[in-house]
Amino acid sequence: MAENTGTTELTGLTSAEVEQRVSDGRANVTGHGTGRSVLQIIRANVFTRVNAILGVLAVIVLSTGSVINAAFGLLIIANSAIGIIQELRAKKTLDNLKIVGETQPTVIRDGEKLTVHQSEVVVDDLIVLKSGDEIVVDGPVLDGEFSVDESQLTGEADPVHKEDGEELRSGSFVTSGHGIYRAEHVGDDAYAARLARQASEFSLTDSVLMSGINSILKVITWLLIPTGVLTIWTQLVRSGTDVKESILSMAAAIVPMVPEGLVLMTSIAFAAGVIRLGQYKALVNELVAIEGLARVNTVCTDKTGTLTTNEMELDGVHAVDGSDAPDALREALGRLVATQEDRNDTSEAIGTAIPADPLTGTEIPFNSRYKFSGVQTGDAAWILGAPDVLLAPDGEAAATAKELGDAGLRVLAFGKVPGQLTVPGEDATMADAPTLDEPALVTLRQQLRPDARETLDFFAEQDVDLKIISGDNPDSVKAVAAGATDRELVAVDARELDGLSEEDFDAEIARANVFGRVSPEQ
Repeated sequence: MAENTGTTELTGLTSAEVEQRVSDGRANVTGHGTGRSVLQIIRANVFTRVNAILGVLAVIVLSTGSVINAAFGLLIIANSAIGIIQELRAKKTLDNLKIVGETQPTVIRDGEKLTVHQSEVVVDDLIVLKSGDEIVVDGPVLDGEFSVDESQLTGEADPVHKEDGEELRSGSFVTSGHGIYRAEHVGDDAYAARLARQASEFSLTDSVLMSGINSILKVITWLLIPTGVLTIWTQLVRSGTDVKESILSMAAAIVPMVPEGLVLMTSIAFAAGVIRLGQYKALVNELVAIEGLARVNTVCTDKTGTLTTNEMELDGVHAVDGSDAPDALREALGRLVATQEDRNDTSEAIGTAIPADPLTGTEIPFNSRYKFSGVQTGDAAWILGAPDVLLAPDGEAAATAKELGDAGLRVLAFGKVPGQLTVPGEDATMADAPTLDEPALVTLRQQLRPDARETLDFFAEQDVDLKIISGDNPDSVKAVAAGATDRELVAVDARELDGLSEEDFDAEIARANVFGRVSPEQ
């Protein structure tokens, strides 16, 4: 716990300290938004060029006292209403979804546990966590041990173990364990908020069709002025009509020059597209986004849960040469998995196929920083993790793992590290993981979603490029994707992209379409 924060493990902040932090702007309130306010939506749809032209003409006609001749002004209402109604409907739906998805954390204040809105959390609040809770702000663990799902941040499905002093990041979830952590980075300073701010920025959809119509209207606007003046002069001087009739004649001549029907029919066509997409449970935030969707030329997708289901089954346990591993190694694998308290889909698949008694020893929890987990027994440690991390890159085992991965299997390396294994620290990376001398290779099958091939074939027919982005091994991702598409796939390890010049980075992104080991920042 940080010093001089005014907190204790029993009482937390006092009410006065909370009020002081709120007044200092140290509450969990973010300024990042991805939508427009109601006023901005109304203003954007009402104050358009075509509405301005029709509005001025309607006012001129109404000044003569002829209401019926100004009926064309009703088109202003129609043009505006279609866009306003759709955007307000989308905004309401998104706001409701946001409210449903918001977490209400439990904090300790004045010695009591209180449930508050996540925006009411302040710096130095003590937050109580249990299994299933979302982590809403960043901060260190003060008491207890957790297993945390950081897949939304890292793309890694395996839970990460956290204990006293280790940092919890917003945007992750507790899968098991319970305890207390202290809010340290809140609002826009929180990790998830920083990622969202870097990755997204609200901007209006660029509509080529509407830009073309506005270009036409610009020309028409400049033509209307001399045409209107000339029409009134002709009526007054040549025909001898009075001012009122001259103005009405001018309006009758000019209004047909404004392509209000084109604008209205374009809006109706967009609205029809919104309704059709709604039948597929898609929500359109702006009308012109329909045109933007039609112009999409690249689709980015994840692998797990998008191309594949979350279910796995054990394919086999192999020796270095690809043959079946000895029964003793299979049993050791089953015992390792049985020892783990945090059972993810991979562990469940192995445990179901190889039921065994747990090992006697100390569990080494999985961590996405070094990509392995295990159990430390008296004389050795049994570990299970990513083959590209635990295997010598030029060894026979690595070559066999690549062959198995190319066949569409998920591959893990398993083996024994003699002696006492030093678990990498908080600042460790994959380079700090041990190398297995006598490994076994564990293969699992990932099931493609039933509609994955149909969807990717549709994009291929439409000449839409595909980019698959995942935290998994790039060769495994490529092999899985090959089962869903006939495209030529080029895989890249995203760790190799670090340090490239902007030109080389862009070239590599354009060349490849499968990216593995992608970090949250990338």
